[in-house]
Amino acid sequence: MQKRLFITGGAGFIGSNCANFFLKKNFKVFIYDNIIRKSSIINFNNLKKNKNVITQKGDTKNYKKLENLILKFKPDLIINCAGQVAVTTSIIKPREDMESNVIGTFNILEILRLNNLKTKLIHLSTNKVYGDLENEKIYQNNKRYYLKKSFSGFDEKTNLNFHSPYGCSKGAADQYVIDYRRIYGLNTYNIRQSCIYGPLQYGIEDQGWVAWLILCAITDKKINIFGNGKQVRDILHVEDLTKLFYKIFLSKSRKIDGYYNCGGGLKNSISILELIDIIQSIKKNKVSIQFRPKRKSDQKIFISNNKKLLKTFNWKPNINKFDGINRLYNWILENKKNFKKFYK
Repeated sequence: MQKRLFITGGAGFIGSNCANFFLKKNFKVFIYDNIIRKSSIINFNNLKKNKNVITQKGDTKNYKKLENLILKFKPDLIINCAGQVAVTTSIIKPREDMESNVIGTFNILEILRLNNLKTKLIHLSTNKVYGDLENEKIYQNNKRYYLKKSFSGFDEKTNLNFHSPYGCSKGAADQYVIDYRRIYGLNTYNIRQSCIYGPLQYGIEDQGWVAWLILCAITDKKINIFGNGKQVRDILHVEDLTKLFYKIFLSKSRKIDGYYNCGGGLKNSISILELIDIIQSIKKNKVSIQFRPKRKSDQKIFISNNKKLLKTFNWKPNINKFDGINRLYNWILENKKNFKKFYK
């Protein structure tokens, strides 16, 4: 029997990549998205051309509509990619941020609980649940921040510390997903992602920074660097992320707590300044930059420790940052016409 996947936020960057991956695994896929971002319209229209895709415009805040669609579709797996995704937007519109991230996620959980569904749920959380990590002893050189040499990444024992409305809303949703597994026995998996990048990522200045910097370089647009540019993240190619989701779907084990840090790890860590160097080497030309004041609640460094994922699902990143950045650079070049539709 054909397996069924329901993706909230399914026309976004990660959601549409999940759809394409699971379609190749012969899944029937339901795309549910409010299509607020112009870039989502492109992904939405492309996906609905596939005979194994059902598309529906809607919002996870609409409980009754979401419940009716899920009960009718009867998914084996739900991937919750919906939600507000930018710290800066959350500071400007905290109510919108809370309703999108908390209420939307809570509705999915309640639909599963009240209807006694055995559906697996993969929820996309964030490393921002750990706050700005200012208590860590952080060093720096001329290109990046770093921690002591023995540092192997932040694991799931790192203290939770919600900073910014975004951190609060994603943190609250994160804890609901974990607790509904513990209290009600739901089959939930909470993925605390670092920075994900790859094709179909129409980055903006507030979110999707790897794609945004590449786009600026390609279009000769000046890059704003908020802070000194030494901030470090471990970047994970979206192809590796979708493979993790498939491993989770196939897994039969329930003797696990269900929450994981997920990123590119130490080998794929990179600062803004280092990314600019790589982009310049690909472009074979200098890019224009200007420094701006540091953003509130911006972590100086976050690198995921993926050992728990490796132990539980035998998963680790395969695409290194140099290969992945090259791939994304070429994808943006090939799709400049799409970018021109909604970027001035």
